[in-house]
Amino acid sequence: MDATKTIIEAVGKMRQRRTSPLMLELDLTEGLTDAPPADPVSALLSMRRARLSDVIGGLRRARRDPRVKGLIVKIGGHPLGLAMVQEIRNAVVHFRAAGKLTVAWADTYGEVANGTVPYYLASAFEKVYLQPSGDVGLTGVAIEQRFLKGALGKLDVDYQVGQRHQYKTAANMFTQDHMTDAHKEMTGRLAESLTEQLVAGIAEGRGLEPKRVRELIDQGPFYGQEAVAAGLVDGLKYRDEVYADHVPEDSLLLYVARYAKTALPKMPHPGEQVVALVHGHGAIRLGRSGRSPLGGGSAMGSDTISAAIRAARRDDKVRAIVFRVDSPGGSYTASDSIWREVILAKRAGKPVIVSMGDVAASGGYFVSMAADVIYAQPGTLTGSIGVFGGKAVLGGLLGRLGISTEIVAEGANAGMFSSTRPFSDSQWARVNTWLDRVYDDFVDKVAQGRGMEREKAESLARGRVWTGADARDNGLVDELGGIEDALAEARKRAGLAADAPVRSYPKINPLERLMPAESSEDKTAATARVRLEAWGPLATFAAELGLPAAGPLVLPGQWVIR
Repeated sequence: MDATKTIIEAVGKMRQRRTSPLMLELDLTEGLTDAPPADPVSALLSMRRARLSDVIGGLRRARRDPRVKGLIVKIGGHPLGLAMVQEIRNAVVHFRAAGKLTVAWADTYGEVANGTVPYYLASAFEKVYLQPSGDVGLTGVAIEQRFLKGALGKLDVDYQVGQRHQYKTAANMFTQDHMTDAHKEMTGRLAESLTEQLVAGIAEGRGLEPKRVRELIDQGPFYGQEAVAAGLVDGLKYRDEVYADHVPEDSLLLYVARYAKTALPKMPHPGEQVVALVHGHGAIRLGRSGRSPLGGGSAMGSDTISAAIRAARRDDKVRAIVFRVDSPGGSYTASDSIWREVILAKRAGKPVIVSMGDVAASGGYFVSMAADVIYAQPGTLTGSIGVFGGKAVLGGLLGRLGISTEIVAEGANAGMFSSTRPFSDSQWARVNTWLDRVYDDFVDKVAQGRGMEREKAESLARGRVWTGADARDNGLVDELGGIEDALAEARKRAGLAADAPVRSYPKINPLERLMPAESSEDKTAATARVRLEAWGPLATFAAELGLPAAGPLVLPGQWVIR
């Protein structure tokens, strides 16, 4: 009897799963990942995080599924970048427009902290709730920069750094004790553009006038009752109350990412034409993609990404390539290697569409600029077309510590990168020649890739960072949108059906990862690994300088708006 009862209950549950109404859930407290893991460490660290593509794809499918009645999202915890938030927000807006219920709730939208971006995401939902003890940290956008020149001076540390040009502020923290006029101008426009986007989104989502939203930003943060009175949230409720009010008793709860995986994927038939998807995430470096075992984020290796684009180019079934870029930049030569593969793919007659994530700047823009079409979110940080280089001079500090150094060298410039002494005039001239060469090459390729006069490309360069919205207006970006828009554009340009399959490149199974590569053309030759170096043979020198480990084409500081 017990066995029969168990079987009957199991069959009943299976039937219920197939027929009951669904309420989808999304828990953002652990954050989201924007790319498949490139190495074992990344796979381990992202085990509990949903994939952005699964969330976007799941909501797109759910719009047309009559079983799906709504979506409940918990916001908070792990911060999300603004561009990723905008991608989720757009998916929620379309889901809501299909007549589905959308509910956002949070323990707090910023607990004694800035919660502007989390609340901006919540404002796209039909219903917004807050735990009674929570707050709405709607306080606006602040971009803070610290300067170390004074502290370094007290330690007898000097910096010899050249940058191209006035907006390339990566080294300013070492060479300045305040923002330069150009630094302040650029940062001010970034804050202004981002605020415009946040205000417009909140105003539309909550049915408020933009002027009123700006007033509320100046009055924030708000505790619960104030947020309700201001029309920012619809009520103060605990989780159990939110679910009791909005989840029908006969419905099943299912995470969006799990729902997305219940659909049978559209697998390409033998010989069927596809769109290739290549993910490039993290600082750009020479060699393979991977992650440092000592911490830090993933790195985009030129060998790995180049091999992926090359494999897609040579595959007769691939008709177009979508290159997802989320990178602050890094190595110039690594960026140039990837740029070349994009050029070769286009010459082979395969459209290349770039989809930018939170950041695609400096080297991240370098690898993107040759694409046929570039998509970015309004809040993407991009541009930063410039370069810097130089070194820290530590001789004074070492002397104060009683450390002496002697160099025996053959060659007039053999010791020019030593951190114990400054560059001579002739050596400094060589450094500046290198900076000019890299900068000119960067600007020339921007003009070539974007189809603009060099003078215009130069006016948009000079190291300046732009939001995606401003980059679209000035021609550095073609369209505003996310990965789904880029895939749709790729299918259209390739003459494929709207649901043509997408295949990630390079596609390497676990057994292939263990096998030694037969040649440099073997797709396993450039698999990701746990390792980090971006300055190549200058890695030790860069570390002594205190310069970013990612390389000379890098966006300064932590440029993720949260």
